[in-house]
Amino acid sequence: MAQIIQGFAEIADRYDAAFVDLWGCMHNGLRAFPEAVAAMTAYRERGGKVILVTNAPRPRASVEAQIERLGIPRESWDAIATSGDAGRVALFQGAVGNLIWFMGEERDRVFLEPPRIVQNPVPITEVPLDEAEGIVCCGPFDPFAHPDVNRPGFELAIAKGLRLLCANPDLVVDRGESREWCAGALARLYEEMGGESLYFGKPHAPIYDLARRRLSQIGLMPPDDKIICVGDGILTDIAGAVGEGLDSLMITGGLAAAETRTTPGGQPDQGALDAYLEVERLKPTYAIGFLR
Repeated sequence: MAQIIQGFAEIADRYDAAFVDLWGCMHNGLRAFPEAVAAMTAYRERGGKVILVTNAPRPRASVEAQIERLGIPRESWDAIATSGDAGRVALFQGAVGNLIWFMGEERDRVFLEPPRIVQNPVPITEVPLDEAEGIVCCGPFDPFAHPDVNRPGFELAIAKGLRLLCANPDLVVDRGESREWCAGALARLYEEMGGESLYFGKPHAPIYDLARRRLSQIGLMPPDDKIICVGDGILTDIAGAVGEGLDSLMITGGLAAAETRTTPGGQPDQGALDAYLEVERLKPTYAIGFLR
């Protein structure tokens, strides 16, 4: 049974650092959550470090600009680790070849810029699918279209033996009241059809390695029992924390609001939460309706 808490301050003194998800925890894709911002700001004022760990398929500079527009101020966080940065390192080390077919929206093309930390990056050229050596998937071309629309292209790619680099393992996100498909749903379909997908965001190890490097860059290297992961995705945030041996705080009012019977601004129903976690076979250390 996950312990339901009333506010992050209840447990804050137990941890030196928090790996905090963005979408669903700090904002809803349209605007920041003021209580979440206040909670993380207060945590930092008490000496805690906040690393924003996001499956955004873009470099951290792009994410920083985005969250500033949404109303998440600089004083509420210390550093950012993105799946985009983790995936870009692999791309420019040759993980899926030199000639790539790109999937995603126009804003995601910053993924194709080589990261500074890679020495002697391999040259990457965007080409049509029939000329490609690999796929870079930052998301669907249309986030509202069902992943199945990609089956014809995926059949060709699988026949060619292409590997798919998934820059965002999230399956869906909620932008305000609208649910959108993410790259993870496409990567899962690709695997179900017989292809090979490579993942670099939560719940996979590379992004946690990057988050720890971000901590060390600001002068902190806490033991694992002093780090807590905060997120609303049971299969990404919570599964990743479990895999890394880290404590976790599940925000039930995000992706699992219906399953946990979390009302707007309220708390999860204990029975519904327990039933949901039993089905998912994952257990966070703590749970709360919304980060506050």
